[in-house]
Amino acid sequence: MDKSESAPRRPQNGRIALICSGVVMAMTGLSFAAVPLYDMFCRATGFGGTPKIGTAAAGTILDRTMSVRFDANVAPGLGWKFEAESPEIKLRVGETKTVFYKITNRTDRVTTGIASYNIAPDKGAAFFVKIQCFCFTEHTLQPGESLEAPVVFYIDPEIADKRDLDGLKAITLSYTYFASKSGQPLAQGGGNPVKDDAGKTNL
Repeated sequence: MDKSESAPRRPQNGRIALICSGVVMAMTGLSFAAVPLYDMFCRATGFGGTPKIGTAAAGTILDRTMSVRFDANVAPGLGWKFEAESPEIKLRVGETKTVFYKITNRTDRVTTGIASYNIAPDKGAAFFVKIQCFCFTEHTLQPGESLEAPVVFYIDPEIADKRDLDGLKAITLSYTYFASKSGQPLAQGGGNPVKDDAGKTNL
């Protein structure tokens, strides 16, 4: 093949390279967008053990009752005491309840923490609706300082339409407090969180 035959292909090769570069940039952008989009999806659907977020009480209260257990954990290094006012309550499906958690800084220094949460079992998360919560909000406590933080929630009456969930009698709401800075946990995935002495509940 001579030069006269290969020369016209150069512009086409340039276009292909440009398209490939565009695809790579688009994929990179999607990868950064995937995390917040996934978080929004989980909050809307309860997927992956993430409770749904509600803005008002349920319009219907059923006779069916369920238990909600409250699990409190503190990640290593934070030095806080963290516990629910009650390890477990019973409520009617659709009934709005408020439970307070007490958080105490047991160290001799000012510390800041932020809580993440999860629901077990995963299949119950789609029907656990939180109206108010202290999770993902930084709290800074002085040495020895305590605060009480509420979680307001209900179990969605639509759970009654899921016949495969008729046997679901209990849901566990599990929180873990991490040391944080600028709204970001400092110890994500650094080993399993340590169970707080006073926050022990049975899963």
